[in-house]
Amino acid sequence: MSPREVVIVGYGMAGARLADEIRRRDPIAERVRLTVLGAEKHAAYNRVLLSAVVAGGMSAESVRLHDDEWAQRHNIDLRLGVDVARIDREKRCVELDDGACVDYDALVLATGANPWIPPVEGLEAGPGVVAFRSLDDCAKILDAARFGAPVAVLGGGLLGLEAARGLAGRGNQVTVVHPLGHVMERQLDPAAGHVLARQLTDMGVTFKFGATAARYLPGDGLKLDDGSLVPADLVVVAAGVRAETSLAIEAGLDVDMGILVDDTLRTSDGRIHALGDCARHPGAPAGLIQPAWEQASVLADVLTGTNAAARYRGTTAVTRLKARGIDLAALGETQLEASDGGAEVLTFNDPTGGRYGKLVVRENRVTGAILLGLPDAAATITQFHDRGTLLPEDRLGVLLGRALPTGATPAASPADLPAAAVICRCNNVTKGRLIEAWKAGATDTPALARATRATTGCGGCSDTVGGIANWLAAQ
Repeated sequence: MSPREVVIVGYGMAGARLADEIRRRDPIAERVRLTVLGAEKHAAYNRVLLSAVVAGGMSAESVRLHDDEWAQRHNIDLRLGVDVARIDREKRCVELDDGACVDYDALVLATGANPWIPPVEGLEAGPGVVAFRSLDDCAKILDAARFGAPVAVLGGGLLGLEAARGLAGRGNQVTVVHPLGHVMERQLDPAAGHVLARQLTDMGVTFKFGATAARYLPGDGLKLDDGSLVPADLVVVAAGVRAETSLAIEAGLDVDMGILVDDTLRTSDGRIHALGDCARHPGAPAGLIQPAWEQASVLADVLTGTNAAARYRGTTAVTRLKARGIDLAALGETQLEASDGGAEVLTFNDPTGGRYGKLVVRENRVTGAILLGLPDAAATITQFHDRGTLLPEDRLGVLLGRALPTGATPAASPADLPAAAVICRCNNVTKGRLIEAWKAGATDTPALARATRATTGCGGCSDTVGGIANWLAAQ
């Protein structure tokens, strides 16, 4: 039997991960002949770490997911800088802008999402405006944001705060303009949002809450709806994203705020799949990378025939803020108050110390948490949550990171963690993959990071990967 022709449209994080997962299951292309089409002209990179590039802590090269020989080494037809014109479902081919046509037996849309530009006069066409989404955007920001220059960031969500922290760390005067009353309102309750804003204020970030931009004045800044002016030589837009669905719509696929997919990631056309930010599945939180990792694993099983029963059932993601000097994790139910019935809600609030904790418990198990400035608690509560382990009676001990799940060990001693434990959530690297890489010859932290693409540029991941490396070295 000849291999299936599988074409992936999109070489971002989701498309790149799917290609890797397919080749892990089919390393010599016996079952799948793989073509990957990427619109950008450079290799796939870790979008999660773009704020570290802006901050100067990481280089553009260090966030790459693949080296220049990756495609050849894995028998993949990789085409960069390619725009897809349309999908011909009848002929089962992908038409490129140069007139070429790539045939497929199965097609995967991994087209991601585009930044949303608010309808503000002068903003979209004005010079000095960058929508923070890609590696090229990082280069534009760094070119425009000279040391000490005033910068306005539109949006106080995850990406906006990471950009603001990075630019403030470079010496820029940063003002975050956010229409709501506290930052990261999707992940944090008001109390946690206020503690985080206070911490960022101490790091040089100014906030304008409850305000929206009314007009962009190049050379001056942003005129707000309250009549005030935010001085800005550069405006960084991080106001949200919209799924890139234009190809799917033109091809007649079912779309509703994303390409609709089932538990096998199939669209309304059984030969076409979608995953990542462009796809919409009822169990996938929007705007996070962890669902894409899990979807890629399921879809690789389906496309290679490795596990015909594989299904994506949804993701309970852990959100982490990638900002130097801040340790924040949020998961599950975060908006519940103590008065809400059916759940225990325990909170700890220390604004002066930059610490806030919330623990939500149902039927003696963790269903939600916010941990700011409490790294030990973040590590242990994530373990409780991921394993579904029953909590001890000492809830305060759990909230402060002093009570561990049965069989678990502190982060400094990872011996008892299961092989499936996720060590690096940036790239979904498990303890088992780190052990495999170690046995293959990656015998220090940098080598482990290169072999598995585990992150060593953001607080928690680098510490834990290093802990695994130290433990393996001691065996």
